[in-house]
Amino acid sequence: MDAVFLGLGSNLGDRRENLRRALEMLGSHISISKKSSVYESEAMYVRQPRFYNMVVAGTTTLLPLQLLGRLKSIEESMGREQNTHNLPRPIDIDIIFYGDMVIESPELTIPHPRMHERPFVLSPLVELDPYLVHPHLQQPVIDLEDNLGISDDIIWKVDEL
Repeated sequence: MDAVFLGLGSNLGDRRENLRRALEMLGSHISISKKSSVYESEAMYVRQPRFYNMVVAGTTTLLPLQLLGRLKSIEESMGREQNTHNLPRPIDIDIIFYGDMVIESPELTIPHPRMHERPFVLSPLVELDPYLVHPHLQQPVIDLEDNLGISDDIIWKVDEL
């Protein structure tokens, strides 16, 4: 079994319910051991509705590309359309870390290539495991979060799910 950290986000429809449904569906593909609080933040890059985000930690027997395929199936079953990158969507599920693997391929990049610049990934990740080391940058996630200078006007903890 391999350790994985997944980021979940929703900014279309009932955001809390979308996260809850996604967690339920993930249960058949990963064994979730920890889940962060839910955080709210403005969308990055493109003006759109605010996101609810969280990170989950768990283990899986699926290989990285198999896991990616299952995550895309969950997104599709929850109404996410193709080519909605940086657009509003009911659910977005990203592989943040897969063990200490570093993968760079056209289909998949692990660790997530922009996770270190995203408060909505780092804050929930730090809540789960502040000293988890980014395998490519060789820094603990708490240091990556500190480097961003995250403040309460950027991301807000909503509650538990």
